[in-house]
Amino acid sequence: MQWDDPASAEALADRWVQELDRHGVTRTALIASIPGDESSVAAAVAKHPSRFVGYFMVDPSAADPAERTRRALTDLRLRVVCLFPAMHHVPADDERTHRIVEAAAAVPGTAVFVHCGVLSIGVRRKLGLPSRFDLRLGDPLAVSRLAMAFPAVPFLIPHFGAGLFREALMAADVCPNIHFDTSSSNNWVRYAPGLTLEAVFKTALAVLGPSRLLFGTDSSFFPRGFQKAIYDQQREIVNAIGVPDRDAALLFGGNFARLFPL
Repeated sequence: MQWDDPASAEALADRWVQELDRHGVTRTALIASIPGDESSVAAAVAKHPSRFVGYFMVDPSAADPAERTRRALTDLRLRVVCLFPAMHHVPADDERTHRIVEAAAAVPGTAVFVHCGVLSIGVRRKLGLPSRFDLRLGDPLAVSRLAMAFPAVPFLIPHFGAGLFREALMAADVCPNIHFDTSSSNNWVRYAPGLTLEAVFKTALAVLGPSRLLFGTDSSFFPRGFQKAIYDQQREIVNAIGVPDRDAALLFGGNFARLFPL
């Protein structure tokens, strides 16, 4: 695997804006992929505030994660707290996680992203680095407990639950503040024999409705850039299953704009 040196947060932000322009994308999420890297995302958002919504990762087992969350949301003006229970070995319904979400709930307009299901980081695999993830902790039903405790906070479960689709559907059905994002290749469907991504879209729309699905690609680095093939595949599926144009518009940008207004 090869990737380009980003040089600086601002330079990388400029390059992503050029890439977004090339593909006709007006706004996108920008995620700090390691805890403590909030400042890089904040610099990119400050450079292009109309193009990026800042997400940042918090490790609940680290020192003072609630204060780090508060600072990122207020001082750095980021918008979404990202939790990876399997990576950090802290369950979504742990008291330490609860305190982070409590800090997020105190800042209006904040959402909480919780990765569930299978977790695989391609860069780590390519580099031969171990990934000691405890997949038992990525349970969407634990997210439902958080979502019920903080009903005014939008919760985002990426990749349709990444293999725990049934549990993610159950959680979202009882918690109207749980949303799914459609990002990544969604290769987790191979864990459910006979399941297709088309069926996943149909079922998710039937349970959550069109207003709680957010399109995503999981684009991550250059020179790969924006993953247009994922957009093309998902657009083709949405067209094939007959999603009305107004609902497709929500999925492909409208819901994101509503959750994160400029």
